[in-house]
Amino acid sequence: MTPATFTVLTGIVKQRSGGVINPDQGYMLETRLAPLLKREGLPSLDALAARLAAPRSDTLAQEMTELLTTNESSFFRDGRPFEHLRGFLPALHRARPPGMPLRIWSAACSTGQDAYSISILASELGEADPGFATRRVEILGTDICGAVLERARAGLFTQFEVQRGLPIRTLLKRFTQEETRWRIRPEIAARCRFERLNLLGDLRALGRFDVIFCRNVLIYFDVPTKARVLDALADRLQPDGALYLGAAETALGMGARLAPLPGERGVYGLGMEAERLRA
Repeated sequence: MTPATFTVLTGIVKQRSGGVINPDQGYMLETRLAPLLKREGLPSLDALAARLAAPRSDTLAQEMTELLTTNESSFFRDGRPFEHLRGFLPALHRARPPGMPLRIWSAACSTGQDAYSISILASELGEADPGFATRRVEILGTDICGAVLERARAGLFTQFEVQRGLPIRTLLKRFTQEETRWRIRPEIAARCRFERLNLLGDLRALGRFDVIFCRNVLIYFDVPTKARVLDALADRLQPDGALYLGAAETALGMGARLAPLPGERGVYGLGMEAERLRA
């Protein structure tokens, strides 16, 4: 692979997904794109770059982008965000009029573990509080990658996947075993729907959300792209809502619209509301 080919391929990925691939990650292109080269009958990544320069290559470019997108997730990942959400959702429930759903967005949802973890948490809250049980909770999971969305919609996970973050009691109560795999129960899946979406696109049609999870995706963006995405997420957040980022991510220094909620790491509100909560 020539330096020019690396620039072309990684430039397409950045334009389509925002993800930045550094020169020392060239091995990732070789390994992840090998099946694509074989299927297309292309002898090298240089040949792939030439094909992508030809007309009507949009589908191939999107497939390449998806193959180079990192899709890593686990149930109740990092723990602390869900502990905060356990107290935050009842507060939102009390603040909303009867009949208004709580809308939650799991952005860059991968295979759906964050979305399903939130739905499991909503069930636990409803079992503890009959009032919360009457509140409709709508969870939207979005991702740029069609393959992981299909897996999310299926709600079927391997033994390895359910062992990551799920207590055995929760696993047995919220999943059913199908041979060597585990399927999320219908009452948990019913709150969740999954759609294809690019965070760099126009998000206005989504409406506003009470909670947004966008975790462990900003780490793949450069600073201007991070700022752009965070601004778009702020546009989609209710004034008293919360945005949850990954443990290694921050909105600080990316503009004044988002401010950390008091005492919390990786949880942000719109500036004026976050300052009110801090007072």
